[in-house]
Amino acid sequence: MLKSQNWKTKFILLWSGQAVSILTSSVLQMALVWYLTEKTGSAAILSFATLIGFLPQAILGTFIGVYIDRYNRKTIMIVSDLLIAAASLVLVVVGFWRDLPIWMIMAVLFIRSIGTAFHYPSLQAVTPLIVPKDQLTKYAGYSQSFESVSMVASPAIAAVLFGLWDLNIIVLLDVGGALFAVLMLCIVAIPNLPRQSHSTAPHVIKEVKAGLSILKQEKGLTSLLAISALYAVIYFPIGTLYPLITMTYFGGTFAQSSLVEVVFSVGMLLGSLLLGMFGGKINKAKAISGSIALYGAGVMLTGLLPPTGLAVFVFLSALMGISVPFYTGVETSILQMKIKEEYLGRVLSLSSSISMVAMPLGLVLSGTFAEVIGVEKWFFILGVLTLLLAVVSAMMPSLKHCCDS
Repeated sequence: MLKSQNWKTKFILLWSGQAVSILTSSVLQMALVWYLTEKTGSAAILSFATLIGFLPQAILGTFIGVYIDRYNRKTIMIVSDLLIAAASLVLVVVGFWRDLPIWMIMAVLFIRSIGTAFHYPSLQAVTPLIVPKDQLTKYAGYSQSFESVSMVASPAIAAVLFGLWDLNIIVLLDVGGALFAVLMLCIVAIPNLPRQSHSTAPHVIKEVKAGLSILKQEKGLTSLLAISALYAVIYFPIGTLYPLITMTYFGGTFAQSSLVEVVFSVGMLLGSLLLGMFGGKINKAKAISGSIALYGAGVMLTGLLPPTGLAVFVFLSALMGISVPFYTGVETSILQMKIKEEYLGRVLSLSSSISMVAMPLGLVLSGTFAEVIGVEKWFFILGVLTLLLAVVSAMMPSLKHCCDS
């Protein structure tokens, strides 16, 4: 499909809207965590809120791609953003009259997660309709730069606003971010997929199987998704354990725990910019295995540090952050390049769903073992396992084929 000559302008407009929405959503997410902590002081409530936040994406992700591939992806994104904004607006209205009830926050988190389950794979599936295929890896770096800037700024903004405003006002800010993203989407002209015959209602299971069949036809992509699932089991829990190892093992403060998160996000931003600069020239298979290896080395070395090694951990966090875009950005660009555009929604949703399903397994394992053997020892074990995964990925011929053919 021929791309418009002004595709760079479209990309910037699209992702500037998404960046603002991601920023306001990240600010709200942190504010909600602090609000629930302040009101309940319950780890169980926080865990349940986390579960509510990703469960719809994990369950629905496999099937949502069918609708993303059948219908207009731009419209799906707009409707998803408006659904998220409408759900959040309920909190704004209620918050003017009374304290926000916990059950209502949980319900809104659930609805927002459903909207995200439709929105995110649609966004990733829209990108190759705008960006030429030979530029996808490079611009995956730039899109992750937009996300990383939001992640860097959101902790500081959330800390200031949470001290000044009521939660419902912060929610209103997020509603504004969603509406700005919708405005940018309305401005950007996104090419439609070739019209297919959809005279009947979707046969979801049949169309999911069709997407899986396309996935299997591309040699090495099933290996890539298997590596992604195994990495998700390891990767997600490590981030969850950052505050624990910072404050319990290294004896850090809340401020130092926030510093670790910010430094990691700055590392991600730097890695995203590097991917944007050199993404068109890198060896994708080596980028994936190298990213996993660098992250694993950082985690393993963290586990070997003495309790006085907080400063070194902060440095290692920056290196681990740099590694992340060279995995996530490259993986997404491979799928965007290899899968036909009319099947891309299904494959991207499936990939996201696999990671979401793997996440709770990793969280349960990490929570159990970190408690029993100590968080620093569990970091060392996870680091070793991650390095082994990097070796396995580097030795898989099928993975090399799908990355570099």
